[in-house]
Amino acid sequence: MSGFAWADFATGLGWAAAAAFAVMLVTFAVAVRKGVHRIVDVAWGLGFAAVAVVGFLVSAGTGDPGRRVLVTVLTVMWGLRLAVHIARRGRGHGEDPRYERMLSQAPGNRNLYALRMVYLLQGALVWLVSLPVQAAQYVTGPTTGFAWAGTLLWAVGMFFEAVGDAQLARFKADPAAKGRIMDRGLWRYTRHPNYFGDFCVWWGLFLIVCDSLGAAAVCVVSPLVMSLLLTKGSGKRLLERHMAERPGYAGYAARTSGFFPLPPRR
Repeated sequence: MSGFAWADFATGLGWAAAAAFAVMLVTFAVAVRKGVHRIVDVAWGLGFAAVAVVGFLVSAGTGDPGRRVLVTVLTVMWGLRLAVHIARRGRGHGEDPRYERMLSQAPGNRNLYALRMVYLLQGALVWLVSLPVQAAQYVTGPTTGFAWAGTLLWAVGMFFEAVGDAQLARFKADPAAKGRIMDRGLWRYTRHPNYFGDFCVWWGLFLIVCDSLGAAAVCVVSPLVMSLLLTKGSGKRLLERHMAERPGYAGYAARTSGFFPLPPRR
């Protein structure tokens, strides 16, 4: 197994936190100016990209160069694609109903409440979930089968995310699809191809750090937290609660896997 630069990693944790919170604070300032807090969703992907780039810069001369480049490129590609997709999806729309409901119950100043409960919380989650990306910069041995298996799993995840999002966007843009449930393409095999893709991406990035068992033991909390967010937190659970009353959704849910892609049930 490879070695791990623990002292340098500890220093890098502070730089990663600074990068994550800087992105969120800049986004908060822009959101207050525009009067729309939904743009924080764009900052989610940008925060991970920033952490990866800062980690790459501060780990120079410490970790294996090949692994550092690999984990940085994969994370930045994922983060930028997600940010662009969410920005395009939200263009021309007002406040997200989720944030409107939450802020309508804010005790005191709405913006300060949003800062505490949305921006700073998301900054902390970016820092926590990105631990494998941070740690991979400080693994000293050369890349092995773990890194290539992780890259393959990441690629599967990116395929499900990008293709699933594109298929849903085309479906929504079709006037003939108004009032119907999306059950085509990847959505025929899983009700959440984008969330399943996210799941694969973060377990894939975790595999890249598994050349160091000690670092992997510290970082496994990150894909576990992301998996819980996707399946039990703000992902699948909230979306399905919102979709439950749509005509035809009960039948779609009965025949389509809730998360992992499977052939449709009869």
